[in-house]
Amino acid sequence: MLKISKEMKNAYKNKNILVTGGTGSIGLALVKQLISCKPKSIKVLTNDENSIFDSTNIIGENKSIKYILGDIRDKDRCQLSLRNVDIVFHAAAMKHIDICEENPFDAIKTNVIGTSNLLEASILEGISKFVFISTDKATNPTTTLGASKLLAERLTLDAGTYSGNQKMIFSIARFGNVIGSRGSVFQIFRQQLKKNLPLTVTDSRMTRFIMSISDAASMILKIGHIAKDSETFILKMTAVKIEDLAKTMIQVYKEKNKPTKDPTIEISKVRGYERFHEFLVTSDEIPFCHDIGDMYKITKKQVKHDISLKDINSSMATRISKNKLHQVINELFDEIVY
Repeated sequence: MLKISKEMKNAYKNKNILVTGGTGSIGLALVKQLISCKPKSIKVLTNDENSIFDSTNIIGENKSIKYILGDIRDKDRCQLSLRNVDIVFHAAAMKHIDICEENPFDAIKTNVIGTSNLLEASILEGISKFVFISTDKATNPTTTLGASKLLAERLTLDAGTYSGNQKMIFSIARFGNVIGSRGSVFQIFRQQLKKNLPLTVTDSRMTRFIMSISDAASMILKIGHIAKDSETFILKMTAVKIEDLAKTMIQVYKEKNKPTKDPTIEISKVRGYERFHEFLVTSDEIPFCHDIGDMYKITKKQVKHDISLKDINSSMATRISKNKLHQVINELFDEIVY
């Protein structure tokens, strides 16, 4: 987990914070880390009644947290949720590629119109900071999910122009695959292992950038602290071959469960909209992409030296070590119960 500095904690102390999608994997991890910063209040907006029940059991009794049942598609509900809020972390979205492909109208209503509703309500309510949680699938998108997230990114970056004389900051956190999050390939493989099914890998060449849920949450908090407006932040991540992820999951599963039959890997078929590798930054963004240590930051200011292309392409980026991947998967098998 990235270190949460004293300055970061002070940035959220006694603040009123809204987390949309706050009962999802990343949202819940963010809420947990925010609690340690001692904010005045944390509003958690979600359209999933059952996840509110689950989250209250996971987090326990906490007077600073208020759960709000509502949908970001509902503009009036967004504005009511934002009353007296200082900082917004927008994680609510339709996130699954297949579901977005099969339901493009809904993907647009949630990811684009929902984000627009929140941005407009944030401007009207005079919030101070807004951080939108995006994905590397928004770079040169080939899917409905990626395209909808790209539109939401553009809306967020442009929102500051509508705030008039009010000082508001709108920024983006662009992620790779968050390993262990609900609906991730880790969860798909885990369910296949539990059902004694082959692990389905679409192509042995396929690679992805990966990060942990806790690192994702810590990165969001850091961005909320350092953002200056209309910036996109990307955590430096290692990459993994999906087939290597499947092989390591089988290894860890066998160590823990001693199955009578060895699990297998089945190479299936690449779907038309699915790409082999991911890119953290587009070619148009590279001249404006700054290396700031543990992250990249895309701004309107041009850089003197371009970043290395190999670091932003999952096929060429540094691969996670076998030992580290084994450790991460072993911990996830112990932690995740759903």
